[in-house]
Amino acid sequence: MSPILTSEPQGHVSDPVERLDSQQSAANGHLSAFGNWLSAVIKRYISWGVIDALVVAASLLLAWSARSITVDLDIRSLFPFGLVAIGVYWVVNYFFRLYHYIWHYASAGEIVVIAAAVVMSTILLIIADIFWPDQRPVPLSVVLMMGFFCFVGFVSVRYRHRVWTGFRWRWQALLGEFPRAQTRVLVVGAGEAGQLLVWRFQNQKEGESYKIVGFVDDDPNKQGMYIHGLPVLGNRYTIPDLVARHSIDLIILAMYNISGEDFRAIVDICLKTSAAVKTLPNVFELIRGVKGSPLVRDITAEDLLGRKPVKIDLNQCRNLLMGKTVMVTGGAGSIGSELCRQILSFNPHLLLIVDNNESGLYDLTQDLLSEGEKRQFILKPVVGDVTNAVEMEGVFKLYRPQVVFHAAAYKHVPLMEEYPDRAVRVNIMGTKIVSSLAAQNGAELFVLISTDKAANPQSVMGATKRICEMMVLSMQSEGSRSTKFTAVRFGNVLGSRGSVVPLFERQIARGGPVTITHPEMTRYFMNISEAVSLILQAAALTEGGDIFLLDMGQQIRIEDLARRLIRLRGLRPGIDIPIIYIGTRPGEKVSEELLNDGEVCVPTSHPYIFRVKSDYVPDQKTLWRQIDELIALAEAQCNEELVRRLMELANSHLKWE
Repeated sequence: MSPILTSEPQGHVSDPVERLDSQQSAANGHLSAFGNWLSAVIKRYISWGVIDALVVAASLLLAWSARSITVDLDIRSLFPFGLVAIGVYWVVNYFFRLYHYIWHYASAGEIVVIAAAVVMSTILLIIADIFWPDQRPVPLSVVLMMGFFCFVGFVSVRYRHRVWTGFRWRWQALLGEFPRAQTRVLVVGAGEAGQLLVWRFQNQKEGESYKIVGFVDDDPNKQGMYIHGLPVLGNRYTIPDLVARHSIDLIILAMYNISGEDFRAIVDICLKTSAAVKTLPNVFELIRGVKGSPLVRDITAEDLLGRKPVKIDLNQCRNLLMGKTVMVTGGAGSIGSELCRQILSFNPHLLLIVDNNESGLYDLTQDLLSEGEKRQFILKPVVGDVTNAVEMEGVFKLYRPQVVFHAAAYKHVPLMEEYPDRAVRVNIMGTKIVSSLAAQNGAELFVLISTDKAANPQSVMGATKRICEMMVLSMQSEGSRSTKFTAVRFGNVLGSRGSVVPLFERQIARGGPVTITHPEMTRYFMNISEAVSLILQAAALTEGGDIFLLDMGQQIRIEDLARRLIRLRGLRPGIDIPIIYIGTRPGEKVSEELLNDGEVCVPTSHPYIFRVKSDYVPDQKTLWRQIDELIALAEAQCNEELVRRLMELANSHLKWE
């Protein structure tokens, strides 16, 4: 006969030994929680209560002793009055929440709370002294003096670290032994960021090796004022003199709300001095005091842009992406990978990451999976080539993406001048295949990632991107009405593959030389996170048939950027790190443009996004025929004829006008 099997609820402990262990663990857990609670109570209330009782008793004795010099007092009444005084101060201090502050981080403002508590306690003790049964225990002067001594005592014990440090430094100064701090610091910016930074230097262990000399601020109302006991010594133009006069070792730029032009101007002034230059870490880490976050950090190329953080309408983006199947082509690239990260924050139903770079695709997938346990259910990496129509058709039919971000492209200008057939095949044919499949399979939205090199293109890469923009316009005008087609045009992205900044940093690390193509070369720059946020916002704003242009700010001179990066590492351009000019490369413009001839910018609801308007709308049938001819030339590798026809088609809007 088989034994009778009984099922138990999941997690039930059937073994008596295991059940006893479980009960013991629970009991230990309760004891541990009680121990933690008791420790907190002792630390917060009992220890401070004992300290306050000692302060009150000592204050009463001091006041009584001082008054007894001129008047004979009855010491027998001192003890009962002392007990009442201790009780009154305990109660009042509790109601004024003096036992709820972390005094190590308290500012000068909490002294007012202590003073209010002492005044209230003194008033109550005066009333108790006046209405004391029989004879008054102590004169009113004793009560008043006791209040003063209690205030001094409460402040001293709560601010003891600062009191002791200040006393020690002043005593050493009187003896002529005032120690010079390891690093003498000048803070540029006396606003909230600068004040918070100085507070951290004064109150955290990391700041012990620094000596803050003072502030610099351009606001004339702050000149000559004191903040946290430190003077505002001048404006930005006094920095070189202040560095020399006060032997400054380190300049810290503590400014958030500042334009890129002003930031670069201040950096240039600071770099004329012998002091090192650093800036603040992430503002939210600074405010929260994240454990392990540095007080200051090196200045980066992103800092030199000086662009303010971009805010987007999260609800609009959420409505666009939440619960949708979203495809990102070129997902393992710089823009594509950041698109994936930000799209995931809006909880899509499924994210298809398409790329033919299987190593990059694998690495990105692992990174994204490590950021969230549930992401394995919504991430689908697809090893695929956007130029393979059969592969792409299979992906579209299987997953039916509703939103498509097309970032797959060849983008390096000099290389594409050498291989125009590859540029046409990947950029133009790939866009044609993916956009056509999006329309055929009922996608809601197709977004093309374009470039400022598509404006009046002079390079093969820029021409291919301009033709892709024309493709988007033609498909919206004559294509599927159920799919919205749009393009987003912007400039260079800092930190992307092939970006000039990582190249300069590698060259500086090797000891030079730093190579610059042309002394007057300028470019527009954005950081990756900002660009992608604005792409998502533009996608949410589109009505179809749009070309959006992102606000790129001011063009930055490449040579100035290189010289700043060298100087920020404590090196001298042209001396420690040589700079050489290698000449403009094929297809490069000295300065980029943002608009084609005949195009104008129209503001949108977002201040950093503009809608590009033009009367030129290409005929889809004619354009498609011309594109097919370009693809045929590319397949036949007739590169000379291909480039001629490519540039002719990319600039056909000029003939149309």
